[in-house]
Parts: sequence; C-alpha cells; structure tokens
Amino acid sequence: MGKEKKTESYDNGSYNYKMFKCFNRKFKINEVQPTDDVRDAFCQFSVGGGDGDSSDDGVMGAEQLCSFLDDNQVNSATTVAEAQRLIDEVIRRRHHVTRFTRHGLDLDDFFNFLFYDDLNPPITPHVHQDMSAPLSHYFIYTGHNSYLTGNQLSSDCSEVPVIKALQRGVRVIELDLWPNSTGTDINVLHGRTLTTPVPLITCLKSIRDHAFSSSPYPVIITLEDHLTADLQAKVAEMATQIFGQMLYYPESESLEEFPSPASLLHRIIISTKPPKEYLESRNPIGKQKENGNVSPSSEEETPGTEEIQTLESILFYQDCDNKSDSDQDEEEASEDQKPAYKRLITIHAGKPKGTVKEEMKVVVDKVRRLSLSEQELDRTCSSNSQDVVRFTQKNLLRIYPKGTRFNSSNYKPLIGWTHGAQMIAFNMQGYGRSLWLMHGMFRANGGCGYVKKPNFLMKKGFHDEVFDPKKKLHVKVYMGDGWRLDFSHTHFDTYSPPDFYTKVFIVGVPADNAKRKTRVIEDNWYPIWDEEFSFPLTVPELALLRIEVREYDMSDKDDFGGQTCLPVSELRPGIRSVPLYDKKGEKMKSVRLLMRFIFE
Repeated sequence: MGKEKKTESYDNGSYNYKMFKCFNRKFKINEVQPTDDVRDAFCQFSVGGGDGDSSDDGVMGAEQLCSFLDDNQVNSATTVAEAQRLIDEVIRRRHHVTRFTRHGLDLDDFFNFLFYDDLNPPITPHVHQDMSAPLSHYFIYTGHNSYLTGNQLSSDCSEVPVIKALQRGVRVIELDLWPNSTGTDINVLHGRTLTTPVPLITCLKSIRDHAFSSSPYPVIITLEDHLTADLQAKVAEMATQIFGQMLYYPESESLEEFPSPASLLHRIIISTKPPKEYLESRNPIGKQKENGNVSPSSEEETPGTEEIQTLESILFYQDCDNKSDSDQDEEEASEDQKPAYKRLITIHAGKPKGTVKEEMKVVVDKVRRLSLSEQELDRTCSSNSQDVVRFTQKNLLRIYPKGTRFNSSNYKPLIGWTHGAQMIAFNMQGYGRSLWLMHGMFRANGGCGYVKKPNFLMKKGFHDEVFDPKKKLHVKVYMGDGWRLDFSHTHFDTYSPPDFYTKVFIVGVPADNAKRKTRVIEDNWYPIWDEEFSFPLTVPELALLRIEVREYDMSDKDDFGGQTCLPVSELRPGIRSVPLYDKKGEKMKSVRLLMRFIFE
C-alpha cells in the first residue's frame, strides 16, 4: 500500500507524513546503533579504552581485527596484512580526508565494517570446492527454454534472456531448434506455439560472447532439435565456425566417464540426442503411435505420462499423419552422409524408451544424460529412489518442468537434488520462491555454476545416512538497514514509517524443513529485532537458509521488503552482513541485514 505519490518532507532527522491533506504526522528517524553483541566484541578485541562504557573509545588495529576474525568469525586464513587492507578500505569509505592518518577502527567503523556485505559476506565469495571430479559429481546451474522472455505460449524468443542467464552464472542453456519458414535455415523457438522466433546464429554468437562473463567453468548447450539431417549439418558448421577452439568434443563417440569442470575451463560442450535416436523418436507412424506415445518434442515429453491433450499435441498428431514413410527414409539416408553433427555431441541425451527403472540401469563403459519431467521424477523417487541415486553417481539426470506450466513457473528443486539429479532445469525469466531457492543453491562455491554434491550421494547406503542427526544451526537476526535509501518514505505505508518483520526458513529434506518469524517492529526504518532461532539439521549439505523481510499491513497483504537464500553448507560463522534481493533476484542497492550464524 502507499504506492501513490505523496507530499514528502524530510528535515531535522524526521519524516513528515501528511494525512487527508491537512494533518501532519512527524516521525523521528533514529540512527542505527551497534547492538550489545557488537559492542561486546569490540570491547573484547580493541585496545586503548578503559573499563565499562569508556571501552567504546578503544581502537581495533590490524592485529586485533585479525584476532577477531580468527576467533569470532572462524576465519583463520586472514593475515595481519589482509586485516590492515580491510581497515584501510573501511576508513577510505568513511573518512576520506583522514584515511592516511588513521590505522585502526573505532566502534562506529567496526560496526560499519560488519555491515559491508562485500567485506564481511555471509558465505565464501570464491570457488573453494574440488573441481577435478567428473561432471556427474556436481549440481549444475541449469536453464529451461533459455531463449523465452516470458510465458511458454506467446512470449518473444530472444538472445537477451540467454545473456542474462549466463551473466547470473547459469551453465546449461537450452535451445529448441526448428526450420525456418523456407526450410533453409534454423530458428530458435518453442515449437507449435505463438512464440516469435530468433535466429540460431544470434543465440550462438551471444553464448560465445557472454559464456564466461561470470564463471570460467564449462557451458553446456542442450539442443532440442526438430531438424532435417541437412539442417543438423548446418548447425554443426555454425557451431564449429562461431565457437572455434572454445568448442569441446571427445575423440570417441561415447565417453566412459565425463570430464571434470577443471579440465573444461572456457570450453563449450553440446548435449543432445544422437541423430539416429532422434530420427527414431520422430517416427510416430511406427511403434510410438501404435502405443499412443507420440511426443511433440524430441526429449521433453516422456512416454507413459498422462498429460492433458493440448493444442500442441493435437497439431503434432496432424503433422505426423501428413508425413509419409518415404520422407523418413530420405532423412535416414541423408543422415548417414552427414556425420559432423553427431561428432560434436559430447553428452549423449535421451528419454526413457521403456520403463524408467530399466532406463536407469548403469552401463559400465558408457555415460549419458537422461531427462525426466517433474511428475515422473516424483513417481520414480517414490518407488525406485535408490536407482535414481545410483544412476546419478555416474550419469547425468535432467529434470524439466511439466508442460502445463504455461506461465513459466517452477517446481520445488529439493527432491531432485536430494536424489542426486544434477540438472534441475528452471525457467529463469520468472520469479518466485522456487527460483529463489535455485538462486540460493548456486550462490555456493563462489557462484561458479557448479556445486559439489554431498559425499553421501556418491556412496551406497543413501537412506541410512540421510536421517542421521549432524548439526544444529543458530541464526540470530540483529537488525536491518537500507530501506530508507532504496524506497520513498511512503512506499510501504502512506501515513507512517514501515512495520518490518523477518521470516527465516530452512528448506531441505522433509526432516529439516522449518520456519520462524521475528516480532514486528513498528514505525521504524531501522528495525532492531535481536532475536535468535535454532534449527536442528539432519542433512545440512542440502539445506538452504531462506530469509524474507515483510512489512506488516493490518488491512492488506503484507508488503515485500526483500529476500535472500543461502546454502547452509556455505555459511560463514560469526556476525555477518546479509544483502537482500528483490523478487526477481536482483540485488538491492542498500538493503541488508546484520545476522549471526553459529553451528553446533
């Protein structure tokens, strides 16, 4: 509420709120002050102050700050020289004139240091996991229909969402390939919908130019191709010319083990169905149509799923009826003459041809990628969960949204991660809680797009280890700041300052899911909650800490004040500055929380 323009007045550290165009309400702005825990930490590690209140006058030098970071923040890697650089940076930001004459932090400097999220982040900001294991040992940041700007039926196709995804750190880009109207070139679009196409060459050039803007680790392009063999050969020619040495493909037709992310730095790899399997899947007049398992897509429709018949599937049946057997024979003959396309496929993909259980049998000398819909994953995990875990120890499993998510919404990713699925394909152009979880998971490991799977997912005896109690996480929410700088003073409430509260969630395996909420702080742009919550964790490796700030509204839905999601396994103990993000996952300019994390 309160989004309309109002007459604003700010003077003498207070806000005036005009009511009914004739009455004024004045609210004093209280400057944010250090909490008791911050004061105690400063008094403990600073030097030069007396006892009691006078210890606030002390100074924290490089050695004292190093001791604080080692003891309180559990950051033993910080050297005295690095601590001095932190002090210099804080002084530079706060005291431009005196930055060369001061060599320590006073209480206010120390408090501001704790609130700088770039100097005191809540999670490790760089790659720190082992990147030399095969690709199947990692969760991989994966997009679905990466070219769509909006919904799945009528939005524009563009290279812009592909670029945005790569800049965010997404490592798997999906492109749907279709012939253009003349059949001589390739477009990218969501087939048999009203989406407008974008030329494939535009998308490939955008991937080349932006693939490694946020991460040096490999980009995987998954192709859903609906092309003739001649056009497949043209795709191979385009990819080879545009990517050049960036394009990786193996010497042999199939791999016994996937390469590691570390061995594929600044490389692009292609994953799709080999042409022979693709052509078989396009022949519905044979066994597929007899079984009633016609698929309008080469991969993202699974035999045996009971989907609502849509306009897309009806059109596909008509298209199949109009296609003669001779056309199929011509394509297969042509395909044998065009081997270049198949040679460029590093990760061979497929969908279940029989039962999922049969398809998930591990082959000793061959690795591959299998795709399942979100519903099929649910069914498979309910009946054959150990088979899923065993398959993903060596192979790649990709999960995609069900076909009825026309609005580009997403599903809950935890069931896939819990069973080792590496590629949880998400619609990145939307927003919502599920996408926040995806953003949170891949802030881990420096945001490089690859997160090492927990060891228990790479070993047998999966279920025995999931429910063994391991850790307890204590989360303390001190205060928040920055809304006054990022929003107008009537954004949340027309007649008074906002009434903020914070919700804290643990999202993980069912045994770990929990939520807590602070009290509401009324009429204050600098809410101080100073509340602590404890969360017992059975599988901290798969747990996410989701934080959401809301503004209480008595007569309407509570207003959104920011959110973030952080991987529990990456949390840095101690007092940390936690930046908040908007609904679309974009970082807010000034809004942040001061929090403390402790593990038992």
